Amino acid sequence: MSRAGGRVDRRLLAHSSAARTQLGVAAFLGVLTAVAVVAQAALLAHVIARAALGHVALGALSGTLAALALVVAARALAAGAFETTGRLGAARVMSELRARLAEQVLVRSPIDRRATGTGELVAAAVQGVDSLEAYFAAYLPQLVLGAAVPLAILAWVVPLDPIAALVLAVTIPVLIGFMVLVGKGAQAKARSRWRALSTLSGHFLEVVRGLPTLRAYRREAAQALKIEAVAERYRVETMGTLRIAFLSALVLELCAMLGIALAAATIGVQLDGGHLGLQTGLTVLILAPELYGPLRAVGQQFHASTDAMAAAERIFAALDEPPVLCERRARVALAPDPAREPVVFDRVSFAYPARHELVLDSLELEITPGATTALLGPSGAGKTTIAALVLRLADPTIGAVRCGGVDLREVELAAWRAQLAWVPQRAQIFAATLAENIALGAPQASRRQIRAAASAAGLDDLLSSLPHGFETLLGEGGRGLSAGQAQRVALARAFVRKSSLVVLDEPTAHLDGLTTELIASSLIQLAHGRTLLIVTHDDKLAAQAERTLKLDARPLARVSS
Repeated sequence: MSRAGGRVDRRLLAHSSAARTQLGVAAFLGVLTAVAVVAQAALLAHVIARAALGHVALGALSGTLAALALVVAARALAAGAFETTGRLGAARVMSELRARLAEQVLVRSPIDRRATGTGELVAAAVQGVDSLEAYFAAYLPQLVLGAAVPLAILAWVVPLDPIAALVLAVTIPVLIGFMVLVGKGAQAKARSRWRALSTLSGHFLEVVRGLPTLRAYRREAAQALKIEAVAERYRVETMGTLRIAFLSALVLELCAMLGIALAAATIGVQLDGGHLGLQTGLTVLILAPELYGPLRAVGQQFHASTDAMAAAERIFAALDEPPVLCERRARVALAPDPAREPVVFDRVSFAYPARHELVLDSLELEITPGATTALLGPSGAGKTTIAALVLRLADPTIGAVRCGGVDLREVELAAWRAQLAWVPQRAQIFAATLAENIALGAPQASRRQIRAAASAAGLDDLLSSLPHGFETLLGEGGRGLSAGQAQRVALARAFVRKSSLVVLDEPTAHLDGLTTELIASSLIQLAHGRTLLIVTHDDKLAAQAERTLKLDARPLARVSS
């Protein structure tokens, strides 16, 4: 196994309590299986030798036969327990990894997905984690057997037949050497296959997202050809991996067959010369295939685990990406109220971990409590980043964002966000009813509150056109909404949520003039008793604000009133 693969192995075991528990159970079952293998061979050889030489009648061996049946049953139960515990452990490990990946993406770095493409991340979280089942349920238990059984067999054979034991011991490194050589090639192919799958996933996701644009420009056929080319690459890589797997099986079978043949020849010569008893020779001969069997199985299961190793490398790369949210423990019991206290940027600098260059550089600004503040600036000046820092979707690289003099990193994250509402540039409509979509940030809102919020956001016309009113299903599998209607649903979410500070990120971008006017009028109602921060490049919308701040283009990041 390669050095990188070894590091991944150690991380998979070190970062999962389920994996460590499973490894302990597998070690116990491995020892039990090894003892059962040796006992089965010894008892079977005893029965055959005594019956063949005619020393005793078969009926007199009933006790030995019963013991043999018990050993066979114990071995079968151990094998079943191996598979069952392996699959249970694999399920727990997969669940833990998905939870950590979700925490990394949704909690620690909710806005920074630049280093890892979304399609690649989805492939790692779904197919990648699924492929770990073969590693934990098959390869890892078999690796334990591959160590325990040969050691037990050699320890038993050495005092019985030192010459045969030497032959078996010499052939084991040869078999392992071939396994390592073929395994390196398999790992390289698995990484190529995984890259091809990630490329296919990412490209397909982008095509689905941009399908309306592609159809408008009559480019859907060209994208279909690109997907076909990427899929063909994935097929070629998969077939290459299978070829190596078949070659490995052939090599391992050949090595094992030669080792068994050498052991059998050695035993035969000793039996012919009278230097070895029949029972001893039979015991060694029965144990020879048992010695190579677990090693061959390790090689075969290794190929099933190569996809898991490639996927695990990508998963750990995503987990190792630096978070954009600080993990400092909260020290302030009560979160400051942004409707009464100003939100101040104190020489804030910020850089996304994946890009390194500064988006904001020593920025200073103040959001006045109880007022509507418009933040104007050209594209790329960092307006959306400022909104993310206020929402604590990210934390400053240098400096601090304070409310009432308290660094927001000292405030419990949930307590701070409980006071906020967010209207993003592109509202996400989920597969749920209109009422559920509006009450997204206030699940306990009454129907009366939802209706009032919808009316304030200008959704009356939409409601009258829906067949089931608030119970109409939207999103995937339901009714679609225009960009303006979706934006008004996002505004209704802000109305129904009793928040002190509302952050609106380009709320009128990509909307027609009439819809822009309707949303601007809704903002006047939304501002009552709240602090509003409107991030925009629209001068007309900014004119609705009581205070306007202009953000210069990067890298100066200066604010002027």
